Amino acid sequence: MSFKLPDLPYAYDALEPYIDSRTMEIHHSKHHAAYTNNLNNLATGTEVETLGIEEILAHVLKYPVGIRNNAGGFYNHNLFWTFMSPNGGGKPSGELLKAIETDFGSFEAFKEKFTGAATTRFGSGWAWLINTGGKLAVTSTPNQDNPLMDIAEVKGTPILALDVWEHAYYLNYQNRRSDYISAFWNVVNWQEVEARFKG
Repeated sequence: MSFKLPDLPYAYDALEPYIDSRTMEIHHSKHHAAYTNNLNNLATGTEVETLGIEEILAHVLKYPVGIRNNAGGFYNHNLFWTFMSPNGGGKPSGELLKAIETDFGSFEAFKEKFTGAATTRFGSGWAWLINTGGKLAVTSTPNQDNPLMDIAEVKGTPILALDVWEHAYYLNYQNRRSDYISAFWNVVNWQEVEARFKG
């Protein structure tokens, strides 16, 4: 198989009480695994099988919608797990904090904008902090789309992502997406965000 489901960098229960163990287990071992398996099945025997995931995303319009959905789901979740940590939370520092303050006015203003993008994304999708080539921006995408795709309204390199599909939070938070988003800030892995920011 060309694409492999990554192991989580922590145990399923490591993010409790903010994100519960059962949700993490189902999200990783069922949903992420399904995107990975579907992508491999769809890619077999096609040129997609020989490409890296970012190259697929950059030209996703030329491929069937199944490739778009599953390549996006595979990549987005690969990122998502790394953006959380049992030692996360707080706020960034150094160059990342300076860039956030420059581009959003303050960390609090950025947090409000990102929370807004996650809260107002209709239906299923993602909220993103992206580097657009020297400037940070917040955006959101529907379904399993992301800012690397040629179809994205706002393009850039993801450096933070939040999954707002119901499967990411419904067992614990039911319809209270805003509570889930608030909880997410307690587990954000700012070291990973800064590493991606520095590229």
